[in-house]
Amino acid sequence: MLLASAVVVWEWLNEHGRWRPYSPAVSHHIEAVVRAGPRAGGSVVLGQVDSRLAPYIIDLQSMNQFRQDTGTLRPVRRNYYDPSSAPGKGVVWEWENDNGSWTPYDMEVGITIQHAYEKQHPWIDLTSIGFSYIIDFSTMGQINRQTQRQRRVRRRLDLIYPLVTGTLPKAQSWPASPSSAASPPAPPCSCPQCILVMSVKAAVVNGSTGPLQAPAARKNMPPSGAVKLPPPSGPGAKPLDSTGTIRGLVKTAPSQAIRRQASSTPAGAAVGSPASPPGGNGKTGRVALATLNRTNLQRLAIAQSRVLIASGVPTVPVKNLNGSSPVNPALAGITGILMSAAGLPVCLTRPPKLVLHPPPVSKSEIKSIPGVSNTSRKTTKKQAKKGKTPEEVLKKYLQKVRHPPDEDCTICMERLTAPSGYKGPQPTVKPDLVGKLSRCGHIYHIYCLVAMYNNGNKDGSLQCPTCKTIYGVKTGTQPPGKMEYHLIPHSLPGHPDCKTIRIIYSIPPGIQGPEHPNPGKSFSARGFPRHCYLPDSEKGRKVLKLLLVAWDRRLIFAIGTSSTTGESDTVIWNEVHHKTEFGSNLTGHGYPDANYLDNVLAELAAQGISEDSTAQEKD
Repeated sequence: MLLASAVVVWEWLNEHGRWRPYSPAVSHHIEAVVRAGPRAGGSVVLGQVDSRLAPYIIDLQSMNQFRQDTGTLRPVRRNYYDPSSAPGKGVVWEWENDNGSWTPYDMEVGITIQHAYEKQHPWIDLTSIGFSYIIDFSTMGQINRQTQRQRRVRRRLDLIYPLVTGTLPKAQSWPASPSSAASPPAPPCSCPQCILVMSVKAAVVNGSTGPLQAPAARKNMPPSGAVKLPPPSGPGAKPLDSTGTIRGLVKTAPSQAIRRQASSTPAGAAVGSPASPPGGNGKTGRVALATLNRTNLQRLAIAQSRVLIASGVPTVPVKNLNGSSPVNPALAGITGILMSAAGLPVCLTRPPKLVLHPPPVSKSEIKSIPGVSNTSRKTTKKQAKKGKTPEEVLKKYLQKVRHPPDEDCTICMERLTAPSGYKGPQPTVKPDLVGKLSRCGHIYHIYCLVAMYNNGNKDGSLQCPTCKTIYGVKTGTQPPGKMEYHLIPHSLPGHPDCKTIRIIYSIPPGIQGPEHPNPGKSFSARGFPRHCYLPDSEKGRKVLKLLLVAWDRRLIFAIGTSSTTGESDTVIWNEVHHKTEFGSNLTGHGYPDANYLDNVLAELAAQGISEDSTAQEKD
C-alpha cells in the first residue's frame, strides 16, 4: 500500500525509457474521466484541455496513449507522490532549450531538485539518480559534468496535481472505484463495424479458430467461410459460385491471440483485466491491446480487415508491418479497428485523408495580395547594434530603486536587499544596485539584468523574465532565407467564401553565426521549402502583415534541437505556429480551426509584434 494521501501524476513513457509527466491541468482532466467510470467511455481526449495535444487519446483500459494521425502507442501510468513534494506544492523545475523555450524535468528529477532547494543546499549533484548534471542554485544553472556546458534552469509555480486520499493500491486499473465498476455499461453500438469488432474480440478471447462472424449473422452465413455478397461489377471482379458467394475472403483468427506471461502473473490470478465484469463462468474477460504480441496484432488487424471487406464495410490499408515502434503492429492504416479491439468506444469508418497541399495551380492563377507590397522577402544576418554598452541600453528601461523590497530577485534568487548572486563574467555595475523596469514594474538586480542582456541577442531590446514584457524591438537569430507569399484560387476548410494566402519559406543549410548555439558549426534545414496557409480574409491579411514583420526581425525560425526528431543544430519553428496542412487537420496544423488566427496574433504579440509594429517598420 502507498500513502494514505498522495498527489496523482499521470506520466507517459518516451522513446528513451523515461517517464515524462503530463501537466497538472492534463492530469486533472484524466482524473476526472477516471472518476466518472465506464460511463465516460474509457478514453481521454487530451486535446480538450490542451490544444497542443489534439492528436492524442488515452485508452484507460490498456493504459496506452494513442496518436490518431500516426497510430503510435505509448504506455501511460498513474503515479503517486508525497503531497509535500514538488508536485504536491505546484512547483515545476524546468531547463532552457537551445531555442529559448523551457522543458520540465522528469518528476523524479524535479522532486530531487526541489528537496535540495528547500534544504537550502548551494547545489545538487544528480549523478545519484542517473544524470551527469549539477544544478547550481546560486546561478540557477545546469552544468554538464562531462562537457561543462551550462544551461539556465528555473523554478515556477503551477497548479497542484490532483490529491487523492484513502487506501491507495500500488497499481490501479480502470475503473478506479467499486462504485464506478458497478455502474451498468453503456449499451453496445449496433453498427456493422462494431458488431464485427465484437466478434473478433470474442474470437480472440475464446481462442476461436473458426471464421470471424458477427454473432447475429452466424446462423445465416454460408458454410466454409463464404460470405453472401451482391453480384460483383467492374473489371477484374471475381465470378460468383452457384450459391452467389465469393470464397476465400474470410480467414480464421489466430488460435493463440493472448500472450501469456507466467512470470509476471501472480499465482491464481485471472488472465483477463481486473476491471472486466464477471461472466457466466468468470473466465471470459476483455483483452487489452497490451496483452497481444506483434504477430497476433498483425494477424488480428488483417483478419478484421478481411471481414470488413467481405461485409462491404469501408476499410483502410494495413501499413507499417515492419515498423520499429514500441508496439510494432500493423497499426498505422487500421488504428480505428485496433482501438475498438482495445475497448475504445469508437466506430470504424474510413479515416480522413491527409491533405498537405492544394490542387496544382498554374502561374497565371497565382496573384499578388491586395494591400501587401511585393510577393517575397529575403533576410540576411543582422549584426548586433554597436556603439552602446549593455549598461547604456538598460538605462533607457530602468528606474533605480534606492530602498529595495525584502524579496527575491527572480534571476539570481538572492534577496534584493543583498548583492547579486550572479557568478559569471563580471558586468561593470555594482552587484548591489537594484532597478525597476519602467513599464511592468518588476524589480531585479541591475547586475543580473546586464548579465542576462549579455547572454542574449544584444540587439538593444530587453524582455522581462517574469511577465515577458518587451522593451525596445526584439529580434531573433533566424538564419538567412526567403519568404514568398501570394494568392491561390482555392478555399481552406472552414473558410469557403475566400481564397487562400500561401506562404513558402525557404532556408538553406549553412554555418552557425556568433548568435547561434554552436558558432562555426554547420546546421541542417529539414523540410524546406515549407508551405503554410492563411485564409484571404481581413484577419488573415492582418496576420500575414505581422508575419512579414516577424520574418524581418528573424523571429519565425531559430536554430536548436527539433522536438519532433531530436536532431540538434537544425532549423526549428520559433513559437509562432503555422498551418502546414491545406485540406485537413489530422496533425493539428490544418483547418478548420476557428481559434487559429486569434491564437497566432497572441503569439506574435508575445514576440512584441502588433499592428503598431507595421507602422514602426515603415518608419
